[in-house]
Amino acid sequence: MAITIKVKMPGQRACNEKDAKGELCVGHLKRWYTPDDETLKQAGPGAELYRCERCHALYRPAPQDHSSAGLRYDLRPVNLMGMFKKTVTSDK
Repeated sequence: MAITIKVKMPGQRACNEKDAKGELCVGHLKRWYTPDDETLKQAGPGAELYRCERCHALYRPAPQDHSSAGLRYDLRPVNLMGMFKKTVTSDK
């Protein structure tokens, strides 16, 4: 059975899958850190996946997503105060 993995729109945080009645699911998309073996085979190892908490639809992030949900950070070493500094990387 093939698993359908949709691509999130930039800034999307809720599921846009429709049920049998044609109504939107609108469940929150949560980062899925423990995919099963079948999903890992299709998405590839280390893939960033999101799953709807209600209907369990799968999403992968849009490459051009620069919203708060899609930021990619570079971790820098700890400074003298013990805080991490994060910088946003650009895909340019």
